[in-house]
Amino acid sequence: MQAAGIMDKQEAIKLMNKLGAEETPFFFIIDFELTQPIVIPLEKVDQSEILYEIDGNTNNPIIRNSSKSFDFSAEPVSKKRYSKAFDLVQKHINHGDSFLLNLTMPSEVSTDLSLKEIFFLSKARYKLWYKNQFVVFSPEIFIKTRGRKISSFPMKGTIDARLANAEAKLLSNKKELAEHFTIVDLIRNDLSMVAKNVKVEQFQYIDRIETHKHELLQMSSEITGELPPDYQRAIGDLLFKILPAGSISGAPKLKTLEVIKAAEQYQRGFYTGVFGIFDGENINSGVMIRYIENTPDGMIYKSGGGITSMSNAEEEYQELIDKIYLPI
Repeated sequence: MQAAGIMDKQEAIKLMNKLGAEETPFFFIIDFELTQPIVIPLEKVDQSEILYEIDGNTNNPIIRNSSKSFDFSAEPVSKKRYSKAFDLVQKHINHGDSFLLNLTMPSEVSTDLSLKEIFFLSKARYKLWYKNQFVVFSPEIFIKTRGRKISSFPMKGTIDARLANAEAKLLSNKKELAEHFTIVDLIRNDLSMVAKNVKVEQFQYIDRIETHKHELLQMSSEITGELPPDYQRAIGDLLFKILPAGSISGAPKLKTLEVIKAAEQYQRGFYTGVFGIFDGENINSGVMIRYIENTPDGMIYKSGGGITSMSNAEEEYQELIDKIYLPI
């Protein structure tokens, strides 16, 4: 066993399976690289170390005044570094190694808010504060279960809501549509590894996300499947079989992960991993996007977007910047 709460992959799978079989509620965090998962029985989650809010289910229901004024500024990753990574990704796409890759980068940010204040003040479906190491305020669901039904809601496609006819432009953008079709197909394949009767329930609906700068529109779809009757006995196997999340990796997944490592040249860590709870019956989990991390050199905001053969470096770099925000 490593540091308190953190374990290796096999330990995490074994513990999740055990707790699931016992119908014991538990909390989990799984990093992008799947090397430092955290699994804790829900009753043992320490509020001094972990605060979460998952679709309104929280371990600290303190209401804070969101009208507080604050400073927030960003120094995005250099265009030179991004362009170098983008060009490498395009080379691999042209070689057929990947046809959709989620390229991310770390940017420096400065704010007079603490990570815990950001947790309390931000508005998001999935929020997490972990040991003052990082804070997450994510709009994206990973998977949810209700009975034997499993659902995933991948987000792909973003536009500034202030633009004229923004929704129509997003829904007609060939690059964004290709990206969305690809990720929906990938998630269908992922769910098919653990469920039967997988289908697309809703295709290309629009989510509106408020930020401290302006509103964003994001395109989402809903994909569902039917789990085995006793899936709770193998929750750990189920989760790790479909990780990392397709929406923040790409397709085909295994080769794309190799390209991501070569292009990004940094450890994502918990960024773009997943976290959630099993309440004794069902799972509810989110993807850890919209993420700020404390480092010895200051706060780092990690962001990015999907790259296809139709992507434009300038537009993708701007999307990375647009996603550096606080939903306050």
